[in-house]
Amino acid sequence: MAALVNAAREPRRAGSTPVVEATGITIDYGSVTAVRSVDVVVEAGERVALLGPSGAGKTTLLYALAGFLPLAAGEVRMGGTTVSVPGRVVPPEDRPIAMVFQHYGLWPHLDAVRTVAYPLRRAGTGRVEADRQARELLSQMGIGHLAGRRPAELSGGEQQRVGLARALARRPAVYLLDEPTAHLDSELKADLQAELAQRVRADGAAAIHATHDVEEALAVADRVVLMRGGAVVQTGEPSEIYARPVDEWAARLTGPASFVEGAFEAPGSTGAGRYLVRPDWAHLDGDLEAQVDDVRFRGTHTDYRLRTNLGPVLVRELGPARLAVGAATSVGLDRVWRMAPPSDDPAPPML
Repeated sequence: MAALVNAAREPRRAGSTPVVEATGITIDYGSVTAVRSVDVVVEAGERVALLGPSGAGKTTLLYALAGFLPLAAGEVRMGGTTVSVPGRVVPPEDRPIAMVFQHYGLWPHLDAVRTVAYPLRRAGTGRVEADRQARELLSQMGIGHLAGRRPAELSGGEQQRVGLARALARRPAVYLLDEPTAHLDSELKADLQAELAQRVRADGAAAIHATHDVEEALAVADRVVLMRGGAVVQTGEPSEIYARPVDEWAARLTGPASFVEGAFEAPGSTGAGRYLVRPDWAHLDGDLEAQVDDVRFRGTHTDYRLRTNLGPVLVRELGPARLAVGAATSVGLDRVWRMAPPSDDPAPPML
């Protein structure tokens, strides 16, 4: 089973029960298999990112964990209790979860404060106290002044913040997040990611986060699960996924990637082969002759696309551009990662 293990954490105590334990999950849409034989184990306090392009199966898997989709095969357990098997599904409201939907999922007839107060009232909190806590959460989301508005009176970003506040109000054992900051600007996105991470840690809850945003996945997760064609391609800590991708598809998905052909001394391998070079693994003024093919100033740094006799190399340097297109230069490779040869098996189809 491809258990999601965070090596930086303390080992799980003998006898402890995972918050989520899914084994052999397979989900069909008619004759199409959207998720195939996926295993996931998540401990309390852990944050897992499901990363992949559209159609990879990450949202489908998240919805199955939530109880919105039936299983064709496999089992889902939460806190040691079976909540899904083929033919039997415990409904989402009876699971220890809070779901944040990509498309908001707000009730059109409830204003923001009543929406956020709903899970508190359902848990037995009195109306006055539930409204007070709901208003506090909305203020933390930066929309306290919109407490009396219904979804039709809110922008997309404001609706997303109401959905986040509603999830936080429930204080579940696990948060299931489907692109929760997709409709927010970059500054607010960073603020809400920090707020959500702080609340998850404070509650001792777990979080499973489906996203196609590489930077977001690497920033918020303790572990990343790469998905393609409904299957898990690789799991690992963010630094491992970035530095040691399992194949070229994973390398390109998880950040800027150049590939060179040559003989190198690299961790775990030596000799001629095809090697990955990340922009931060290379520097200008090295021992390999190069020519500048493209220059892009990015504000904090400049990207140079260089042509070498080993292949094209992208180099990232702090500050404004100091070389022009066509200039002769040189590049040094501080680190490389040898890519596995192509598999004889065809890649899983993109659904």
